[in-house]
Amino acid sequence: MAKAKNKVIAGDYQGKNVLQSLGMTVSIATSLFKTLDLTKENVEEYEVITEESRKSATSAVGRAFVGGVILGPVGWLAGLSAKSKGIHTIAIQFKDGKKSLIEVDDKIYSTLIKVLF
Repeated sequence: MAKAKNKVIAGDYQGKNVLQSLGMTVSIATSLFKTLDLTKENVEEYEVITEESRKSATSAVGRAFVGGVILGPVGWLAGLSAKSKGIHTIAIQFKDGKKSLIEVDDKIYSTLIKVLF
């Protein structure tokens, strides 16, 4: 069974690890001793990428967000390759204009959704 990478797979911070701390915070390890917490204060919006959202022709906002606006066609397609259960792909738009596509497991996904709700 495939495992989630728990990494930024495209966009800003590509290749950086996505971490969960005490089941209460989710962050991106930007350097050896620095992390960027994913919170309501620095995340403008996010979208969980699914086969349905990728194929949806009715959501112009979703298509623009997921398509070229966020990561361009190459990054978008790279992030959609994971279809395994327990692996979640999420597009994140930061308030500072940066954008990342992350792949996380169920534990990190659950915490992230709670934190950003």
